[in-house]
Amino acid sequence: MQWWRDAVIYQVYVRSFADSDGDGLGDLEGVRTRLGYLELLGVDAVWLTPFYPSPMVDHGYDVADPRDVDPAFGDLESFDELLDDAHDHGIRVIIDLVPNHTSSDHEWFLAALASAPGSPERARYHFRPGRGEDGAEPPNNWLSVLGGPAWTRAPNPAGTGQAEWYLHLYTPDQPDLNWDNPEVWADMEKTIRFWMDRGVDGFRISAAHGMSKPEGLPDAAHPVGAMVTDRTEDPRFDDDGVHDVHRLIRAVVDDYPQSLTIGEIWVADDERFARYLRPDELHLGFNYRLAHAGWDAEALRAAVERSLAAVAAVPAQPTWTLSNHNLPRPATRYGGGAIGRKRARAMALVELALPGAVCLYNGEELGLPDAALPDEALQDPVWERSNRAERGRDGCRVPIPWEDGAPGYGFTDGSPWLPMPFEYSLLTVAEQLEDTGSMLSLVRRAVELRKTHVGFEGDGEGLEWFGAPEGCLAFRRSGGTLVCALNTSSQPVPLPPGEILLHSGPIYDDMLPPDTSAWLQ
Repeated sequence: MQWWRDAVIYQVYVRSFADSDGDGLGDLEGVRTRLGYLELLGVDAVWLTPFYPSPMVDHGYDVADPRDVDPAFGDLESFDELLDDAHDHGIRVIIDLVPNHTSSDHEWFLAALASAPGSPERARYHFRPGRGEDGAEPPNNWLSVLGGPAWTRAPNPAGTGQAEWYLHLYTPDQPDLNWDNPEVWADMEKTIRFWMDRGVDGFRISAAHGMSKPEGLPDAAHPVGAMVTDRTEDPRFDDDGVHDVHRLIRAVVDDYPQSLTIGEIWVADDERFARYLRPDELHLGFNYRLAHAGWDAEALRAAVERSLAAVAAVPAQPTWTLSNHNLPRPATRYGGGAIGRKRARAMALVELALPGAVCLYNGEELGLPDAALPDEALQDPVWERSNRAERGRDGCRVPIPWEDGAPGYGFTDGSPWLPMPFEYSLLTVAEQLEDTGSMLSLVRRAVELRKTHVGFEGDGEGLEWFGAPEGCLAFRRSGGTLVCALNTSSQPVPLPPGEILLHSGPIYDDMLPPDTSAWLQ
């Protein structure tokens, strides 16, 4: 049986998880020292965000060398030690694959800039002549996902004619690769085998709906910046040719039994989403519906039903997540403060009751909110590329508080790369481990029951919904006996019949309070 079908995967944002050398930046050795914590939490696998050599313009997603480790995070020896120790703890390791683009510091792109238009070096990327007089206008009207135009005019090597522009759907420091070029695929296969031969258990594929571009790079009908999940409105993504790329990746990964590919797929149409999960493409895919549903039982139920329907026709389970390094944390998204933390606790039980794989973002199990950061601390390129109109994603990337003691709260002996708020001192791992009523204790117990309780037995392929009062939902996994109930209304409601196994907040007189969930047998 595929190990990931009901797995709990834990996302480690490496630079914010644990710092072993006091420089304020998390590293691979820091992750290794915290494997006991992850084993205690009960997760099946960790997903490590990029740790490759990079100028860090987009915090590692601008990869200069995909087959090495950036000195800020360690070296290949420290990676191998982390991998071996994780396996000794019974934890699999998934790493990020970034196939859509490279860093502008990548040797290929440096060679492209030094080469003439039409050269083999430039053919690895998307270089095009500009429009208008003297090619002064970009080749099309596409915008970058992170703000600003999606094209930058390249320097013109002396004596090579008209200057060209290069495509970058993210920052100018992340030029898009041309996946019509066989050299690009050959290099990607080399990267996949490099890490799989070291013992990696799979890849999370960044922007898995990217890579392929429509022929001729036509204008968008309405230029869009932020990603749009409908390809008819956004020709930059979900081009049909992307599936050829995934088939190539899968053909290599299949040489390594029980290895996982899981994609970041921003596609709204269920039928198009399912294409990524066909038998010869990805094993799993994030669709983010649950993460974008508001605090409303009807909206949450619709998100669950759409997520299940999207994979009904393919051999894949849904993959649930409430947050990651690009999304506001649940405690903030659901209202902030005490009410946000209460709702985040309730949704943790809903998420962990669902059939399929679950991905927890580091700190989610602590109920961390987004940090309110001063302007001068912001580092996300979104901040500057939006002319400081959008604050970006730094608030959900602040380091993990392990124990009390400012400014590093056990994350570092130095100064953390993003300032950690005093509020985090009340939510540390050390304190929550000692508190049986903490969110960490709640998540630990839920993960344990998910793996061991008879109520989770059954095929786990779908849900049976129960009638529930307005503002509430209740469901049972197909073939199982565990019932999950959630109350998003403002009034207490009667609990479904059964023995209470776990609850996100106090329950009195068999009534489920507002902003509370429960598991019953």
